[in-house]
Amino acid sequence: MRSDLRLIPRHRRPTRRSVLGAAIAVLIFVLGAVPGTASILRHFSQPVYQSPQMYYLALGDSMTYGFQPTKVRPGARPSDFKTGYVDVFGAELRRLSPNIEVINYGCPGESTVTFARGGWNCDGIKLHDAYRRPQLKAAVSFLRAHPGQVSPITVTLWGGDLAPLSAKGKRARSAIASFASRFKVILAQLRAAAPSAEIIVTGAWNPEADRLQQVEPLYRSVDAAIARAAAASGDRVANMFGALDGAGNVKARQARLCRLTFYCSKGDPHPTDAGYRAMANAFMTASGYSRKS
Repeated sequence: MRSDLRLIPRHRRPTRRSVLGAAIAVLIFVLGAVPGTASILRHFSQPVYQSPQMYYLALGDSMTYGFQPTKVRPGARPSDFKTGYVDVFGAELRRLSPNIEVINYGCPGESTVTFARGGWNCDGIKLHDAYRRPQLKAAVSFLRAHPGQVSPITVTLWGGDLAPLSAKGKRARSAIASFASRFKVILAQLRAAAPSAEIIVTGAWNPEADRLQQVEPLYRSVDAAIARAAAASGDRVANMFGALDGAGNVKARQARLCRLTFYCSKGDPHPTDAGYRAMANAFMTASGYSRKS
């Protein structure tokens, strides 16, 4: 095995079957209630629209970080990973709000459990914007320190919990339900801290080009769970099935995934530069900025 794979987030290392059993074993983590959250969430009948403000806050895992296996080497710096969707989307936002500042808290290997609880070292990779506390607490603290100044907020957080989806039946449904429960509470806490911000969540997609048809229903279930959690908090969802898997027959979708990710060349589902651009376009489409700003 290549030595540089030590730095690839564990949930992204090449494998055909996998770590889902471990994810299933994790107990459902229920966050403490946030005062006022329930009353805030009752007001959302549609996604919040907020034009770009002073800060764009990017939260989540290695996808948020902009990770690519080809850039891993001893002494790699955060600035070496500068072609992720956060970078591309941030550049688009500057066309609408030239002075907007991008804050990227993306942590390779993050899951919904570690996002809320901490205890994960981001696979030893230096962060774009460092923090010491759990990512959720760091995000809430930043939002409270800059009331009304943060929009958009993007959240990519599911791969560390559920990839790859190799379980079947009740085990898969249990894992997805556990993830959805944690994710919904995370989004509720972010919404409570930023009631007027536009929050855009990454939808799920199927990265497993070698067995698209077999696992498609499971990834669709994850995508539906993400959409339900986002709707409860007045958040938007970026369509990643459309962006990365695309349409057409199996062969066409496999070819697209091979071009937009490293799955076929390195067994790694992280996007290529073209893939991250496709993700950024999905975020822009979900935001509505091009229509309203």
